[in-house]
Amino acid sequence: MSSSDDLPPPRRPLFFPVVIATTFLCIIGISVGILLANERDRREALNQVNNNTPSVVGSPPTEAPPEEPSPAPSLDGEPCREETLAAAAKAGYPGPLAIVLHLRTRTSDVYICRDASDRYFYHANNGGNDEWIEGETALFVSRVERRPDDFLAVANNGTTLSVTKKRLLITFTDGRKETQKAVS
Repeated sequence: MSSSDDLPPPRRPLFFPVVIATTFLCIIGISVGILLANERDRREALNQVNNNTPSVVGSPPTEAPPEEPSPAPSLDGEPCREETLAAAAKAGYPGPLAIVLHLRTRTSDVYICRDASDRYFYHANNGGNDEWIEGETALFVSRVERRPDDFLAVANNGTTLSVTKKRLLITFTDGRKETQKAVS
C-alpha cells in the first residue's frame, strides 16, 4: 500500500463558489427590494394625490381649520355640483358654492368654486361625469388661491394644480409637470 492510499481525497476549495453565490443572492435581494420600494412609493404618491392626505404618515394636515361660515350667504352664478358640495361639507365648508370656472380637458373635468366668504375650492374628476368617487377618480382641494392669471390649488402632499380657462397644469412634488389643454 502506498502512502497516497491512506490520505483522504483532496478537498475542492469552497470559498470562491460561496462568495459568488452570496453575491448573486445579494444582488437579487437588493433588486427585489428596490422594485418593491418603488412600487410602494408610487402607490403612496397616487393615494396622497387622490385622497388629498398629508405626505408624512401621522402628520396633521397643514391647512388651517375652516372659518365659521357667514349666516345664509347668497352667491351669484350657477351652483356647484352635488359632489363638490358634499366634498366641501365633509371638509368643514358647508355651502352654498358657486362655479367660478369650469374646465374640461381630454381626461379631467375641473371646477373652481367659491363660497360667500370668497374662499375658493378645486374639485376635479377623471372618471367621467357619472363616476365621481372621492379618493379614486375625484380630488377635492380647499387650499386655492386666486391669482391674476390663474387659480392655484395646493394639495396636502405639495402637488400644485394651476387652472385657467385654457389649461390645467399639474406640478408634482418630484418636479414633473403635466399640462392638460381645454377641449370643447
